[in-house]
Amino acid sequence: MLDIQLIRSNPDAVSAALKKKLFDIDFKEFLSWDENCRRVTTEAETLRARRNKVSADIPQLKKKGEDVTALLEEMKEIGTRIKNFEDEKAVLDKRIFDFLVSLPNTPAEDVVAGGKEHNAVVRTSGTKPNFTFKTKDHVDLATGLGLIDYERGAKLGGNGFWVYTGDGALLEWGLLNYFIQQHREAGYTFILPPHLLGYQAGYTAGQFPKFENDVFVLRGEEGAEKEKLQFLVPTAETALVNLHRDEILTDADLPRRYFSYTPCYRKEAGGYGSTERGMVRGHQFNKIELFMYAKPEDSDKLLEEMIQRGEKLMQGLGLHYQVSKLAAADCSASMAKTYDIEVWIPSMNVYKEVSSASNARDFQARRENMRYKDSKSGKNILLHTLNASGLATSRLFPAIMEQYQQADGSVVVPEVLRAWVGKDILKPVR
Repeated sequence: MLDIQLIRSNPDAVSAALKKKLFDIDFKEFLSWDENCRRVTTEAETLRARRNKVSADIPQLKKKGEDVTALLEEMKEIGTRIKNFEDEKAVLDKRIFDFLVSLPNTPAEDVVAGGKEHNAVVRTSGTKPNFTFKTKDHVDLATGLGLIDYERGAKLGGNGFWVYTGDGALLEWGLLNYFIQQHREAGYTFILPPHLLGYQAGYTAGQFPKFENDVFVLRGEEGAEKEKLQFLVPTAETALVNLHRDEILTDADLPRRYFSYTPCYRKEAGGYGSTERGMVRGHQFNKIELFMYAKPEDSDKLLEEMIQRGEKLMQGLGLHYQVSKLAAADCSASMAKTYDIEVWIPSMNVYKEVSSASNARDFQARRENMRYKDSKSGKNILLHTLNASGLATSRLFPAIMEQYQQADGSVVVPEVLRAWVGKDILKPVR
């Protein structure tokens, strides 16, 4: 959530920043609501002060034998006026709240305006594989190697689901173990959160209320309030950002570095065409998520650390990839700055994102009052929150299949995964 004080003090600057995200907004009506809300609050407080004073005076006046009829009538009138102001304030508070939660985060100053056509590649690693034979795509490779059963996955869950089998399950689990090992060695704390989250978790992450339709929601009791709903975790970030909800941390404990494993459950709007065959896009995939709580002055530096962690994993796998800095409108609503690590998929002739490393700054923390106490000033300061995939497997698996394929249809297992897979080479089963 954006800082209301910032909007009050410089609405034009906020509007200009949001325009970089292609989000046009006029704060004139909002500022009118805000001014009226503050006015009725002040008037109600003035009336309460008058009521408190007169209520304290009435017993004394009665003892002196004075007539308090007029004062009692005044108190009755004041009570009615206070109630009217409270009702007006409740309406204005809801308008203001609904307006604020609909706004995306403002982009960082160094993030360019516009959509994904303005994303910029900042570096690449390795070279595109150069094959001297007719290559296969990852669907044919995984099927021929007996790693993925797409037909039974669709039978069990419908389009966008698959089943890992045999060496495929070992390769998938090997990827996750490799990531976990690396993050533990780097000092991140391992978290296994619930896969069912409450509404407040989605709100804190900035996904609700605007993106409620993007998640799988459990059917609750008929007529139950939406705040009581539960949904399947779309990414572990949604859980990790809520670990310190409404808490005050100490600055000595910062930054807090966490990582988590969860499946990710997403509706993924749109079709599943020939350009996104197999595992490139699905309703359920595995991911290791990195998350940090940080001081404001440290967050940009820590974002670079997260990007480097993802790149180190990619380099360990020996995969060709690029890193792109996203334009403002391609960053998610909650994020001020995002870098994507994108792996090369030869059959598609494109790079596909396997990690987004983002800095939300204080946008998420403000929603649920997540702060730390500054030991020097004694003040409570809003935290900055950061997240990154470290990594998602559903596009790495196809990239490994395609970048490491050989002429006979076999696939070389990246060296860092061989201990978990138990093989150096995956050979066709048919």
